[in-house]
Amino acid sequence: MQRAIINISVPQAIAKQINKTAKAENKTKSELLREAFRVYLWRRDWTKIRALGKETAKRMKIKTYDDVERIAG
Repeated sequence: MQRAIINISVPQAIAKQINKTAKAENKTKSELLREAFRVYLWRRDWTKIRALGKETAKRMKIKTYDDVERIAG
């Protein structure tokens, strides 16, 4: 896998937390930040999925698990 180097700036307090957390978890800062970005993407995707689910439930008048059973049959 090819790598790209990305330089970022963060407030000093966050830099200290990154260093402390990476050391405590025996990870490099790069590993820690890659993991944080993967979690960010996962959460973003699930937020979109949940919003779609809410819209669908509202449109289909689904309010309870019984409503889901009724529709799913």
